[in-house]
Amino acid sequence: MNTPHTATPVPIVLAGARGHGRQHLANIRRLQHQGLVRLAGICELTPLDASELDAFAGELPEQSVDFGTLLDSTGARAAVICTPIQTHTDLALTAAGRGVHLLLEKPPAATRADFDRILAGVRDAGIACQVGFQSFGSHAVPAIRELVRTGAIGTVRGYGAAGAWVRDDAYYRRAPWAGRRRLGGTDVVDGVLTNPLAHAVATALELAGTTTAEDVASIDTELFRAHDIEADDTSCVRVTTTSGPPVTAAVTLCAEQAGEPYVIVHGDRGRITFWYKQDRVLVQRAGHGPLETVHGRTDLLENLVDHLVRDTPLLVPPRNTGAFMEVVEAVRTAPEPRALPSGAWHTAAVPGSGATRRVVRGIDALVASGAETLALFSELGAPWALPTEVSSP
Repeated sequence: MNTPHTATPVPIVLAGARGHGRQHLANIRRLQHQGLVRLAGICELTPLDASELDAFAGELPEQSVDFGTLLDSTGARAAVICTPIQTHTDLALTAAGRGVHLLLEKPPAATRADFDRILAGVRDAGIACQVGFQSFGSHAVPAIRELVRTGAIGTVRGYGAAGAWVRDDAYYRRAPWAGRRRLGGTDVVDGVLTNPLAHAVATALELAGTTTAEDVASIDTELFRAHDIEADDTSCVRVTTTSGPPVTAAVTLCAEQAGEPYVIVHGDRGRITFWYKQDRVLVQRAGHGPLETVHGRTDLLENLVDHLVRDTPLLVPPRNTGAFMEVVEAVRTAPEPRALPSGAWHTAAVPGSGATRRVVRGIDALVASGAETLALFSELGAPWALPTEVSSP
């Protein structure tokens, strides 16, 4: 995407500049070098030092722990919110109350009620809000939709997502909210389906055209954990849609081998596999050889700036994440994730780090089977996935 330089770069405040926020900081630096934005302020509990900001030429941005005060003092026109999940709603409403446009990291909120508050606040303030599902910016998404529309793989039977990632024990010690369902009475919902592998769920829903809450008829969840945490680290979900084929996702942070997450579009005359982090698409269909393509991607912050400058449509407006938020709500209200029996997992060393991680036996094949067959873990015969643990909120 080549956005023309604006006469005045858009002043931006970044809330949450460490952890995943470092990626936003680097992206803001990239766009600042293009003259599109200006980093006006950083909101962090502990200010960044000069070494963390040395890539920004000229005067260092203002810093404060008070997001609202920082928006006021910097005259920010836009803000990026990359803070703990349970803080998203208050920060988003703070920005909306000042007419500041938003890039809001996923998941947009921890509860459906808070998400509705954000929707109302954004609407009433008349601001633009982009939710940070970066995969929605992939040019592969419209390409896959066009393949489906033209019948390249016949009638679509379903959408299956798979994600097998590796996270060590320290991952759940990095922050007080990590791996929590709630913290001090406040919902967090930091499970594998709703945060680290949320893109797998959301991308499958996006490809299926199941974007709003009204598109969802029912949701089945199976939530498990190998780690000693509150939230789930090995789970699956099936979304029954109101007008189309089902959407399933099977994901884990306890993989035997880390792999690239993907979504499969199943047709009766072929299939499309989308490795969404790589923007890579493989089309396999009757009467044709396999066709693999790699697509470009539009950056979501760049798209937000382009929206403000030229009224280009937003790629991920909040309403289009309503179906994903129904999944978040289903996970939040489901029975507590079931601890896997000790025989279902083992501890493995992380080479070169001295850390350890937990590995669920056979999970890589199980996750792949979930995406392949659109079945839940219990339906695939996993011995630890008892039917009594399945919920239908």
